[in-house]
Amino acid sequence: MLNARITGVASYSPDDILDNEMLSRMVDTSDEWITTRVGIKERRILHAPGEGSSFLGAKAVERLLESTGLKPEEVELLICATSNPDYRFPSTASVIAHRCGLVNAYAYDIQAACAGFLVALEDGAAYIKSGLRKNVVVVAAEKMSSMVNYEDRKTCPLFGDAAGAMLLQPSDKKVGVIDAVFHVDGSGRDHLLMPAGGSVLPATVETVEQGLHYIFQDGRNVYKNAVVDILESSLEVAERNGLTLADVDWLVPHQANLRIIEAVSQRAGIDPAKVLVNIEHYGNTSAASIPLCIDEYKDRLRPGDRLILTAFGAGYTWGAMYIIWDL
Repeated sequence: MLNARITGVASYSPDDILDNEMLSRMVDTSDEWITTRVGIKERRILHAPGEGSSFLGAKAVERLLESTGLKPEEVELLICATSNPDYRFPSTASVIAHRCGLVNAYAYDIQAACAGFLVALEDGAAYIKSGLRKNVVVVAAEKMSSMVNYEDRKTCPLFGDAAGAMLLQPSDKKVGVIDAVFHVDGSGRDHLLMPAGGSVLPATVETVEQGLHYIFQDGRNVYKNAVVDILESSLEVAERNGLTLADVDWLVPHQANLRIIEAVSQRAGIDPAKVLVNIEHYGNTSAASIPLCIDEYKDRLRPGDRLILTAFGAGYTWGAMYIIWDL
């Protein structure tokens, strides 16, 4: 039986930093207010003219190929998770593939909000396990600043720009992507969304003037559901594999809000030292947050380590994944 082994991880974030002091000069907020509520000190912002999420994604993929030694022409499939595509069409994945010279790869996007990377990773693992593909790149690329209203003090401190990527290859050992659980509840739509820009409310002068092309978030509702659903899905995937959360070496949560992460780890009784966190320096980078975090901490990970990755996002869509590290 083939398994999908993770043979590489890489990430990219822009050099330009927007810290809380700078943000406090743009909107009525303060470092204390932001840090107390969400635990974020700074976020990275892509300012390059004419560049979108594909720029970030291509940088992460280029670093991935360089670190693994895989040639661009050897990549057979690229799956891109993004809520911030360069265009309605063509796919951002196709742009990344072209920029990186992946001449033999098919490429497509998926949209599962902040859970997107995990959903894409399970898709990629299925291609490997089925034997259809041998070299699959999964990338999450999010220019979150493109949908942020910097006059909205409730949401503008939260988000930053970044991308993260992993390489999946076949292995006959029980390593890599072992199992995953996902759930969706469409009743969450009205609590976390961009109201305009789709087929329901196409762009007009009026929708732009009303600020309907920015993120809207009902923070209290999102917080309540995120804590419960992240915890329950993590417990679910652990139990399905004969584990308790105490057996897990590392919990890697989506970096949405430090208070959500703390609440989950406390309710689960997990040692905070086993929870990977980097939200302080990057903010919420949506689907990119999990690979970005793993890349930052990869030197701490050892072959055989058991990881649970978990995320919650718009939809609502959420879930958790069990991985055995072998890199």
